[in-house]
Amino acid sequence: MTEKGNMYEKMNIQWFPGHMTKAQRMIEENLKMVDAVCELLDARIPRSSRNPDIDRLAGDKPRLIILNRTDLADPEITAGWKKFYEGQGFAVLETDAKSGRGVNGFAPAVRRLLADKLRDYESKGQVGRTLRVMILGIPNVGKSTFINKVAGRKAAIAGDRPGVTRGKQWINIDSGLDLLDTPGILWPRFDSQEVGEMLAITNAIKADVLDKETLGANFMLRLRDMYPKAIEERYKFTPDPDMNGFELLEQAAKKRGFLISRGEYDIERMANTLLGEYHEGKLGRLSLEVPNV
Repeated sequence: MTEKGNMYEKMNIQWFPGHMTKAQRMIEENLKMVDAVCELLDARIPRSSRNPDIDRLAGDKPRLIILNRTDLADPEITAGWKKFYEGQGFAVLETDAKSGRGVNGFAPAVRRLLADKLRDYESKGQVGRTLRVMILGIPNVGKSTFINKVAGRKAAIAGDRPGVTRGKQWINIDSGLDLLDTPGILWPRFDSQEVGEMLAITNAIKADVLDKETLGANFMLRLRDMYPKAIEERYKFTPDPDMNGFELLEQAAKKRGFLISRGEYDIERMANTLLGEYHEGKLGRLSLEVPNV
């Protein structure tokens, strides 16, 4: 593979809205009120969708990690991530909040996580004392949809755009479990361009603030490296290892007939199409990150 074929284009990504500072402060102030912290991650990008500040914020609170959107993720890689996080001492639950798959396991998972605390309450005569759990997640990871499925009613405001939930709200799940819903928060800085790209590709941050062509080109390179058959099956060509991302986009645009003028293809339209079809699951169940093993 040539250097040209390996090269990802650089992008400048600015994406920390001011309201998130207020949200983070609110989370810090309310942590003392809960027994455990539940973190909702996107199963396609469990590393990039984890807010690195949460380890500091949560302190020694028991932790449950939920790998959501498993319907869109590669099942073998999701199993690897589950094993990875369990190895770090977290309880882990796999769910697809949209269909409801796996959400019935939430309350039992919380009670297993807090079994010692429940026994302690019982020894003090506090049988049936309500457990309180804070649920955290980045914007647009499906948190409100998950809460509504767990609660069995429309308890949280859900939306298909980042940042719908703005304030905190307590939601009763059953007679012994309350959830504290919180706004989706990002973090002020990220360690690499890759994290920003992963968040934009999965729609956690608004992709329209980025250069769509560059994002699409880099995504095409990632697909070529990880899932070349997805390109072959969806866009009807075998990705050339010597092509850069823009050339791969152009090849896909050619196959789709996205012609601007004679000999010139609309790679912006192709980038939008590529990202849209990924969001809709039309490329298959694809994970974009693998665990460090």
